[in-house]
Amino acid sequence: MFNTVLILLQLFLTIVMGIYFVNMLRGQHQSKSGLESDSFRELEKLRRLKQIHLTVPLSEKTRPSNLSEVIGQEDGIKALKAALCGPNPQHILIYGPPGVGKTAAARAVLREAIQTECSPFRSGAQFVEMDATTLRFDERGIADPLIGSVHDPIYQGAGAYGPAGVPQPKPGAVTKAHGGILFLDEIGELHPTQINKLLKVLEDRKVFLESAYYSSGNKDIPPHVHEIFQKGLPADFRLIGATTRGPEDIPPAIRSRCVEIFFSPLSRNHIKTIAENAAEKGNFSMEAGSVELVCKYAQNGRDAVNIVQIAGSVALLDKRHSISSEDVKWVAEFGRYVPRYEKKVYDGNSVGLVNGLAVSGADCGAVMDVEVCAVPCSAGTGKLSVTGIIETEELESKGGRFIRSSSARASVENMLTILERFYGIDPSAYHLHINFPGGTPVDGPSAGTAIITAVYSAITNQPVNHRIAMTGEISIHGKVKPVGGVSAKVMAALESGVETVFIPKDNFKDCSWPEGIRVIATEHISDIFSQIFGITTDYTQMPTVISTPQAHIFSADSKE
Repeated sequence: MFNTVLILLQLFLTIVMGIYFVNMLRGQHQSKSGLESDSFRELEKLRRLKQIHLTVPLSEKTRPSNLSEVIGQEDGIKALKAALCGPNPQHILIYGPPGVGKTAAARAVLREAIQTECSPFRSGAQFVEMDATTLRFDERGIADPLIGSVHDPIYQGAGAYGPAGVPQPKPGAVTKAHGGILFLDEIGELHPTQINKLLKVLEDRKVFLESAYYSSGNKDIPPHVHEIFQKGLPADFRLIGATTRGPEDIPPAIRSRCVEIFFSPLSRNHIKTIAENAAEKGNFSMEAGSVELVCKYAQNGRDAVNIVQIAGSVALLDKRHSISSEDVKWVAEFGRYVPRYEKKVYDGNSVGLVNGLAVSGADCGAVMDVEVCAVPCSAGTGKLSVTGIIETEELESKGGRFIRSSSARASVENMLTILERFYGIDPSAYHLHINFPGGTPVDGPSAGTAIITAVYSAITNQPVNHRIAMTGEISIHGKVKPVGGVSAKVMAALESGVETVFIPKDNFKDCSWPEGIRVIATEHISDIFSQIFGITTDYTQMPTVISTPQAHIFSADSKE
């Protein structure tokens, strides 16, 4: 009897367990069927989405696919090829305003390098592009898309190695670019920690990852993970960093490891070529005057393409295939496009008006007016007014922040000393107003020669030819010191119609000068005065001490 009950109980338990496992299998089957059904529906959604295609944007149609299609950057492209297409390619920093072809040129030069016989780049070399403004990393090392990271077992994302307690290395962009190019757009926006990590990779040409969960004696860790932690991930690539910032904003440690290449702002003719190409690829025709209007409002190639695309759409809505001037004007008005400032000089002479040369941003040259009004008064009662400059500037260093007078103000002070010391002019006998029109405050010492020339012209009532421009810092001894951006300044002068440019002697040998403009090297301010005012002075014989020194005293309401 007892045995019978035990048998029945075992049979009952067997049936219950059988029913339980059958239900589990049925549930798994239903779950699997549900997953397959959901996956099928999602795949159908993806197929339907892939069947939807919009037209290719005009900006994509006009994107350069080879170096010959990059407009207006002949020197930059030549420098890129020299740095990358040889047997020893270099790391590169490309400076330039937006929309001038930095990214397109970088892509195309890799293709050029692959086809070069002596280049170490292979046919499968990758071009890995990342935007430094969107690169984010976890300070704990969990995620770093640039350098690489380790997914430790306790963190989400460890994958199949997590339950086994194995840390899983994740390669970053520097490893994906191994044997090719890593292009970092807006490299100046990188976090300091990422910059330091990147510098280490550039030095070692490999990436070493760390994890508190890695043990070299753990036999459960796969061999390839041991290899990565012990010998690192390969990262032998060439870095191309692009930025719209100036060189002074890029960490010196990065700059010292790279060849620096400057892409120039596009000229009016370059914008015209880009606009005409965009209209052709968009199947539009440009009516008379419409291309010139695009050149007036477009600051770069991207602006030109966008204006043409919107103006073309306006024309199509009116059932036209030709873009009129009115279409471009409407786009410029609703898009709040600011006209390009392009100073044009004209024939003639003026008293107290001189063309100075400036540079802004990444090697963008410009011609600016320096105008002076001088009214005689009793000696010692003169007033000095300087407008249109940055009066003070705040600088930051490791020792903290400090404020100093602007270098443009220093050029004015140097000018006063030179006029009194070398030319016997007492500045305090004149009410002087020095102005830099244009709306943008001027800073920098390179306006020194233009300032003293304009002041001397105003005081002596001698005119200066409008076809002359100049740049250079002046010392209190009258020396013309070298300045930056001379090549860009000379190009801006040429485009504005200037025929003669005075530059510092030390800058003269740095560049090759374009045809159509006369460039004169100057060592002392007397070199400029002899050419413009006909004053022949041997500055080597000038006294080093003024016989009757007199301080520059101005009335209390002068702006100092």
